[in-house]
Amino acid sequence: MNLENPKKFSMLVNQAHEVALNFFRPISRKYDKAEHAYPKELDMLASLLDGFNDGAADAPNSTSLGKRGASNDDSNKNGTNMSAALGVFELCYGDTGFLLAMPRQGLGNSAIGAVANDEQLARFKGKWAAMAITEPGCGSDSAAIRTTAIKDGDDYILNGEKIFVTCGERADCVVVWATLDKHLGRAAIKSFVVEQGTPGMTIARLEHKLGIKSSDTAAINFTDCRVPAANLLGNPEIDVQKGFAGVMETFDNTRPLVAAMAVGCARASLERIKELLKEHLDPDYATPPLNASHIAASIYRMEAEWEAARLLTLKACWMADNKKPNSKEASIAKAKAGRIGSEITLKCVELAASVGYGEDELLEKWARDSKILDIFEGTQQIQQLIIARRILGKSSSELK
Repeated sequence: MNLENPKKFSMLVNQAHEVALNFFRPISRKYDKAEHAYPKELDMLASLLDGFNDGAADAPNSTSLGKRGASNDDSNKNGTNMSAALGVFELCYGDTGFLLAMPRQGLGNSAIGAVANDEQLARFKGKWAAMAITEPGCGSDSAAIRTTAIKDGDDYILNGEKIFVTCGERADCVVVWATLDKHLGRAAIKSFVVEQGTPGMTIARLEHKLGIKSSDTAAINFTDCRVPAANLLGNPEIDVQKGFAGVMETFDNTRPLVAAMAVGCARASLERIKELLKEHLDPDYATPPLNASHIAASIYRMEAEWEAARLLTLKACWMADNKKPNSKEASIAKAKAGRIGSEITLKCVELAASVGYGEDELLEKWARDSKILDIFEGTQQIQQLIIARRILGKSSSELK
């Protein structure tokens, strides 16, 4: 098993690292203080990424989130899921909020890439798509969605409220999860692409948040919102046998990417704390942890946890590229990276004491930003529940 980054992605990794250091970090504090202000500097970078992504589906420079994996053959593939994760590692080393605010790189694009048909992939190409799942009475349990979609001729009429929609105001369109029939439960939940400005779709408010302040988070109301039937992603038929699986395929793409965000942000904190406390560390790792100082032992433990999260994330992405079922591995990566990412960034603030708590350093910002990565796309508890179901072979009704 080769644990090194694929050589064909070296240019992507190097370029993303330079962007993180020289483009993101210098303006990071500016937009952290100016919540809801759009970082216009991202437009130029987004245009460059568009140029990269116009190449082949598995082009080495592709950083688009959630594109379909490699072709189904017997050869080993390192494709767009792997390249996206490597790019996310580096960009979140600079600023997680900026990655989430990047035009045309939204989590809604992952949903489109996961379940859209070929015609939809072509029609929505180049669109910036947000993703609307959470509702006031429906958080971690996505199957409890109450937003309705009623068929009316060649359209569906949507009614409901969505909250915590990342880039919900700025994106070109929103992928909205709604149920075709509340009585049929999970199987009736489908996702719809709703263009920004569609009558009946209203931005209710923008949320004030602990972190990722450069990324807008919106609440959106849908009142008799008419959406073309062609905008329903995937199969419009309700398949009770398949149930919720078709919609949940989206998470198999996005959860490893959220894990990659946590890995990148945690790496930034780890490297900075090692710079600040370098006189307490053995650069050659020759001192056993039991004989090291508390500071050194804490950093060594965090490095080991970080490396585990990184490798679990890469495994989930590799499986997606090679068309292997990765639902369990995606949740394992998200659970591990989300938890240790938050632990590492907060511990680094603690170890740096007053230096880490002040705004002269980005350590406190990274600690605030990383917390959301353990919450959205499924909380820590939900990921552990999914993992348990997969390992034990239990359904959601058997293990709650």
